Amino acid sequence: MNNPHHLVTNTEDGRSSRWEAHRTRRRIALIKSARRAIHELGYGASMDEIATVAGTSKSVFYRYFGDKAGLQEAMGEVVIGQMQEKLVTAARTARTAREGLHAMVSAYLQMAETSPNVYTFVTRTDGLDALTNPTDAEASGTLSHFFASIREMMEAPMRTYLQNQPEAYLHTTIAYWPTAAIGQVRAAGELWLGTPEGPGKPGRENMAEHITRWLFAGISIDIPDTASGPHETTRQKDHQ
Repeated sequence: MNNPHHLVTNTEDGRSSRWEAHRTRRRIALIKSARRAIHELGYGASMDEIATVAGTSKSVFYRYFGDKAGLQEAMGEVVIGQMQEKLVTAARTARTAREGLHAMVSAYLQMAETSPNVYTFVTRTDGLDALTNPTDAEASGTLSHFFASIREMMEAPMRTYLQNQPEAYLHTTIAYWPTAAIGQVRAAGELWLGTPEGPGKPGRENMAEHITRWLFAGISIDIPDTASGPHETTRQKDHQ
């Protein structure tokens, strides 16, 4: 004979599962709608404006995300997750460390250029920055995890690239260079995004090549990408 309590529990579990599935679908739909609204209106759009473009009410967004910061975090998980997938794919297809860096920079610029408003919305938290304030609780969520994963992606190819360098130099470079590189890519990329179109603004691939060269060879166009000059100076200092 069936246990009536068991039947009740199964029924409740089924309802709960259907409700969670409904909430998940609704949440995804709201994020997509909000993303379109931010793309159209700008990263400073209010919750009222976002709800209007999304064809719903502000209270619905508050019910699912709590507040604008909650919506920002939820959208960031989606957008930054997509950026990370693009960067991973770009890095995997590269044959050399430099080629991998160029591919990652190009993918980063492409994703940001696709919708500067959405990019700005998910990478800003009330003036805080997860890169320059990695220990701040408000700035160390999705974005800081994204930067941490990028640093890890950079570490392996850079170890291979610098494998013949002194251990002290290798250790210091691996400890600091990835974070410095991400900062330069962001700063240069965001300045590039904000520059009006014109003859003085390079295309995306040219900009990616410029940034890659700056990271690998410095600012002089006379130094080849495989130059050993800076490393020679470092080795001399390490052995003194």
